[in-house]
This record gives sequence, structure tokens and C-alpha cells, in this order.
Amino acid sequence: MANGTMPMPGSYVEPVANDRLKNSFNNWFWGSVLAAAIIHFLAIAFFPEMTAEDVSIASEEMEQVEIMNEFEIPPPPEQISRPAVPVLSTDISIADDITIGEVTFDENPVSDLPPPPTGDGVNVSDQPTFTPFEVRPELRNRSAYSSALQSQYPPMLRDAGIGGTVTLWVFINESGGVENTRIVAPSGYEQLDQVAESVMREVAEFSPALNRDQQVPVWIQIPVTFQTQ
Repeated sequence: MANGTMPMPGSYVEPVANDRLKNSFNNWFWGSVLAAAIIHFLAIAFFPEMTAEDVSIASEEMEQVEIMNEFEIPPPPEQISRPAVPVLSTDISIADDITIGEVTFDENPVSDLPPPPTGDGVNVSDQPTFTPFEVRPELRNRSAYSSALQSQYPPMLRDAGIGGTVTLWVFINESGGVENTRIVAPSGYEQLDQVAESVMREVAEFSPALNRDQQVPVWIQIPVTFQTQ
């Protein structure tokens, strides 16, 4: 066989490996099927019992929130009124506490009034003092003075509607010019006090005071009012 010769009739020929594999196929096949059936049977018979676990989601009870009752919206606040123009009070008076004793025209007739103080070393502008006079000073440029007060009114106080009255001592020289000021009664707001003094010194112009026919320097009290509507 190996050398290609044909076998003789009646002689035994040993099968090769390929033939032996083909002949054993049926045995292996049915043996495998039987083994698989036995394994499955044993797996089903002896496998632990399986149970389904409850996987449902538990939810907590929700608490209902009470809805608030409707409330009424309050009306908007009233608009703050704009402040008025600061004004110079027309009530210009001289306080009694600057007089030396009681001085009246009844006790001192015009013809007997003493002359104004003169001489070196006399400076009545240093502090409020009494000077006799017959005609008191009058503000000449009231319009310009009021405009200056309005333009220098502190914006923060003006917008807030805050006002007040500043009472000043004002020293007016022989020509009607303002040389000095002192605060008698403050307004309660330093900014208003400063504006009142500044405008009085820089802007105000007065007619001079007269004693007989002579122009004299005098101290007078002037209230300056910053008011709002």
C-alpha cells in the first residue's frame, strides 16, 4: 500500500488514522449528546432555587405646602417735593444783647446822640458792638444775593428737602460792604452755615448806615433762611 501496490484479494488491510476517525465519529457524536443531556439535567436538578427580589421604589409621603393668601401691594411712596429757592429773611433786626445799657430814642434824642467812635486803636469790626445810627443798612442786590444762595445750596441737602435758618452777625462798613460775619444761631447743618457766611461776605451789598448825616460802620443781625416746600 505504501509503495502504491494494490492489495491482494483475501488479504487484511489495516485502516489508516483518517479512516479510524471517520469510523469513530458516530460514537463521539452520540456520546457528546448524551453527556450534554446528563450535565443539563444535573444542573437543573441541583441548581439553587432562584427567587425574584422586590426592587420596587418606596416613596415618602409628601407634605402639602399651604399657599399664602394674596396680600395687597402698598402704593408707591409720594414723590419728594423739590426744595424752594433759599431766601433772605426780610426780618433784619438788632438784638438787645449787643447794646451797652438801654439805648432808645426817647432817652437819647437825635440831636444828643454821641458821634461814632473815632481815633486810633478803635476797631469795631473785631466783634459785635453797638454803634449809634439813625438809618439802618438795606440790602441793595437782593436778587443777586438770592441767586448766589440758590446756586451754592448744598445739593445733598437740597435734594433731600432739608433747610434751616442761620442767624448772622454782619459787620457793614461805611461804604456798605460786608467786612466780617459771625454765626449767632447755627442752622444745625454746617454746610448751610458756611454757605450763608460765604455768600454774605462775597455777594451782599448794603446801603451804609447813617448817624445824623454821617455814614457809620455797624453790626446788625440778619437771619438767612434756606427753606423747602
